[in-house]
Amino acid sequence: MADKSMDGLNTFTDQSGAAAIDTSKKIRVAIIGCGWIADSHAKAFLNQPDVEIVAGADLVPGKAAAFMEKHGIEGAKTDYASHKELIDDKSLKLDAVSICTYNCQHAEPAIYALQNGLHVLLEKPFTVTLDEAVEVMKAEKASGKILSIGFQPRMDANMKQIKKIVESGALGDIYYIQTGGGRRRGIPTPHGTTFIEKDTAGIGALGDIGCYSLDMVLNALGYPKPLTVSGYKSAFFGTDPNYSGYKAGKGEEYSAKFGVDDFAAAFIRLEGGIILDFRIAWAMNLDTPGDTIIMGTKGSLRIPSTECWNGTVGGPMKLYHEVAGLQTETEIPVIKMKEGLFDLKIRTFVDACKNGTPAPVPSSQILYNQAIIDGIAKSAEAGREVEIVIPEI
Repeated sequence: MADKSMDGLNTFTDQSGAAAIDTSKKIRVAIIGCGWIADSHAKAFLNQPDVEIVAGADLVPGKAAAFMEKHGIEGAKTDYASHKELIDDKSLKLDAVSICTYNCQHAEPAIYALQNGLHVLLEKPFTVTLDEAVEVMKAEKASGKILSIGFQPRMDANMKQIKKIVESGALGDIYYIQTGGGRRRGIPTPHGTTFIEKDTAGIGALGDIGCYSLDMVLNALGYPKPLTVSGYKSAFFGTDPNYSGYKAGKGEEYSAKFGVDDFAAAFIRLEGGIILDFRIAWAMNLDTPGDTIIMGTKGSLRIPSTECWNGTVGGPMKLYHEVAGLQTETEIPVIKMKEGLFDLKIRTFVDACKNGTPAPVPSSQILYNQAIIDGIAKSAEAGREVEIVIPEI
């Protein structure tokens, strides 16, 4: 009879009460792009008892090595000049990569990793353009591997509650949505200028936090297909050397490099006769561009905005509806999360890799998110409404 006394050494149950984790099979992960967002990835991976970070790569010489040292990751290989060199190193026996590069370098390493049989966790935004997203998905389809996009707000219990309310039918048929968000002064330059330069970022607030706002409502509705968009974008704050959000003495340098949007808005027609009124800002002369509102034939839901997008709701939500002919409001309390959203993002990705279950944030949904972002940018440049055409994959 087999000795059962040692079985417990290969399982781990976290304090949140989640299911036991089998630590006998460890996922070997490499991090591509070792900037500030990679810090959150590394910390979350290190919190998983069945993950080993075995390598890292960055275009800046020495950056990956310093990154591993900072996080106390011993033995990780970092002497790579590119993502291709890392992925081509078969001695690593990789299972997956976490791609944390700047926006314009999302597609290329994702495609190469998938073509080489690796699972991919790709930071948001999916890509810069719709065409890039399509090419990544073609590689995903051919590979049969997991591709999950880094939308950790999906893991928030309050976001899940929004989806439950919509799916319950309490709102009836949805016909109008207002969503967005932003910051009064929040152009992200504390970590340098890769977020604001055209060649590295490609898109600004629209892709950085706009993708989150879109996902909050589109995911709740089951991701209806976008049909047309009339978009607008501007950069009044980022291109101003006197912008008060820049570091002292950096105004001239940063404003000269600013090549993306710091504000965007759009009027989007979705399948099913739904109208989406959207606005997003890195900087504005306002505390908020407004709460998120989902209007339906039986009721409407108000979701309070946050001062700075943080992946959850800004306060108790309110459901406006009728009870026995009486107009009334039901307050929905904020659900406090015990688990960190980044930890949940990483955990669900690892589980999908190990168990062969669907990606926690599938590309097939985020493709529509990217199509809207791409459409807003194209419409803004054309100065007119444009049709959103999504190729078959």
